[in-house]
Amino acid sequence: MKKLLLILAIVLLLAGVGLLLFPTVSNFAGTKISQAQTDKYEERLKHVVPGMTRDDAVKQGIINEKGEYIKGTNSGQSSGGNSDDNGGEVVEYYEYEVYDSPVLFELDLDRLYSDCLKYNADIRENQSSLLIDEDAYQEPVIDLSKYGIYDDVFGYVSIPSIDMRLPIYLGANGENMSYGAAHMTYTTLPMGEKRSNCVLAGHTDYIGRIFFDNLRRLSPGDEVYIRNFWDNFSYRVIDTAVYAPDQSQAIYISDDRDLLTMFTCIPDGNGDFNRFFVICERVADQASDPSPGSEKP
Repeated sequence: MKKLLLILAIVLLLAGVGLLLFPTVSNFAGTKISQAQTDKYEERLKHVVPGMTRDDAVKQGIINEKGEYIKGTNSGQSSGGNSDDNGGEVVEYYEYEVYDSPVLFELDLDRLYSDCLKYNADIRENQSSLLIDEDAYQEPVIDLSKYGIYDDVFGYVSIPSIDMRLPIYLGANGENMSYGAAHMTYTTLPMGEKRSNCVLAGHTDYIGRIFFDNLRRLSPGDEVYIRNFWDNFSYRVIDTAVYAPDQSQAIYISDDRDLLTMFTCIPDGNGDFNRFFVICERVADQASDPSPGSEKP
């Protein structure tokens, strides 16, 4: 009987220790997962296939219909590479796993860039009427798969002062917010333009992951960075605010300013939740956040 009680006590002790350690261990693992996603994003941008679309690559046998890269070279395709024995240019491509890191193609990204600018221009004229539907913010503003992007990551947001780096997904729905920061539909995309307000939503106190938990530690002057497929943008925190769920003034576009607004839920003290907002403004001509692993300028 004593032996059984001892075993039971040891089991309960180990279970208690496990419960105490679980949040720390799971949050650490979740942070590493998010940072690995952004590292992978940055690596893909180093190897964009020039001068073609994904459909071109399938037709030329560079990748198959599943998106799998086919090793080899392709004579005659212009890429700025070295010439082969027959005078054609040898094109070097990079091998990626099918769904883990799909290959990006220059002309697809060019088309996406143009469509993002068109979307922003439309939002500047029609944002107030589009935001009437309270569920509208959940649907992605652009289907990235039409541009050969199948992991749904548009870019990432990083805040060095709170050691946060999260992938950005389009559409502030529950699924996207369980993986990273979610862009709120019918707010502008971060493209480095004035008359913009890119709004990102993120969870707080999500079991096993740290998302926007540390936003409340930010204060005016802190630096925030956005990376998209084409550029890095530097922002600086200019204000923080708490609003009720039905107060939406922080998400609207401000004339002649390029804003980034991040928000998360916080308890209101009455059993419900308010929204904590961090408002940032782009810093023109300032050096951008370096890619992961490099020194900050």
